[in-house]
Amino acid sequence: MGHASIALNPAAVTAKRKLATSFRRQGIITALLSGLLYGFYTAFMTLGMSKGVWVEWYGANSGLSAFGVMYLLSALGAATTDTCSAVWAVGIANFRGRFGDFLRCIKTKPGLAMVIAAIIGGPLASTAYVVGLQLAGSIVVPIAALCPAVGAILGRILFKQELNSRMLLGIAICFGASFMIGSTGIGDNVPDNLLLGLFFGFLAAVCWGIEGCICGYGTSMIDPEIGITIRQVTAGLSNLLILVPLFSMIAHVDAFSMVAQSFTDSSIIWFVIAGLSAYLTFMYWYKGNAMCGAALGMSCNGTFSFWGPFCCWIVLGVCFGYEGWAMPPIAWIAAITMVIGIFIISMNPMDLFKKNDQEIA
Repeated sequence: MGHASIALNPAAVTAKRKLATSFRRQGIITALLSGLLYGFYTAFMTLGMSKGVWVEWYGANSGLSAFGVMYLLSALGAATTDTCSAVWAVGIANFRGRFGDFLRCIKTKPGLAMVIAAIIGGPLASTAYVVGLQLAGSIVVPIAALCPAVGAILGRILFKQELNSRMLLGIAICFGASFMIGSTGIGDNVPDNLLLGLFFGFLAAVCWGIEGCICGYGTSMIDPEIGITIRQVTAGLSNLLILVPLFSMIAHVDAFSMVAQSFTDSSIIWFVIAGLSAYLTFMYWYKGNAMCGAALGMSCNGTFSFWGPFCCWIVLGVCFGYEGWAMPPIAWIAAITMVIGIFIISMNPMDLFKKNDQEIA
């Protein structure tokens, strides 16, 4: 029996290779943009919580207890941002004629998985993240960026995913960088609640690591744009309707009145910008993952460990003149070190050179 042979057109092969290279490069740029936008989300949310009625709430004469100031206001800030992000997500889905897809997908098993992930990454992680920011400042951002390392460990425990020596090295680098950041608490001119703030930053990293594991299942079967809409709507509503009322009951204040003030105050413009940044962050993260691979996309997104403090310094420190947003040199070095560790967890750096060699050949 004869064997059929197919002649390959060298020009077509070259064109396909160039197209794949360009597509991958665009994916890397998109994923890197998601990390940058996460920095702006952090900066503008924090800016909103330092303007208008928020200044009164954080003031000594607000009448709020210590619990209310630390936890209720953090939950309300996260809820305001997530709700604005949800409005952006629904508005964009409706504009693109995909709102019906959102309603259908949310009833499916993958949709339910996204809802569970959003509850973990929304009310729990977002509030812990904001508490950490309020206690310790932008130094919390690189700690929260440990989520890829935490996700790799949880993936091994929950789903028996591979955790080889290279990934363990990357995890060790990430945690080493976090200890470098923690060492900044040894000295003068540091926040009084630095260690507590770093703890909440790590709690956010754990919750986002769990969310990442669950979302890996959900987004494998749901279009990323619809998945993000499910995620943002669930996070916004669960923050607004569950966590804020719960903390308000504990703090003995009127939740409805505070929510109404938060959304009608002049500071809302900064939360609207933060909400758009949050939506685009997730959008570009998922899109980047699809274009350049989840491993490389996750590592590119992890650069928010650098962009978070940088954007806070630019927006809050330089543009608006707030003090306390400059980071010591060791924290900048640690943030960049953590980016390297995230890359090592996500992929073998030598693969980049191998692919480049193949593209040139």
